[in-house]
Amino acid sequence: MFVGVCTLELYIFSTNSLKQKRHVIKSIIERLKSRYNISIAEVEDNDKWQKSTIGFSCVSNSKKIVNDTINKVIGFIDNDERVEITNIDMEIW
Repeated sequence: MFVGVCTLELYIFSTNSLKQKRHVIKSIIERLKSRYNISIAEVEDNDKWQKSTIGFSCVSNSKKIVNDTINKVIGFIDNDERVEITNIDMEIW
């Protein structure tokens, strides 16, 4: 069994309040949950309106599948024009 864990620090464009930030982050999280078989949540920076840290994990019997899933999630977020990834921390066990 292989477990992949990744945290992403995001800069959120065009937000002027925590309400707008939560709308953007919740939208991204829900789309990722429905598209990929991952567990995901906002894990830090809950009170900062232009910064967010999300963490996600996936489990598989293949290291390649775990790595591919993490890369697809990162690519999905990277293609979202509302946010910019500023830091990526990834581990696979």
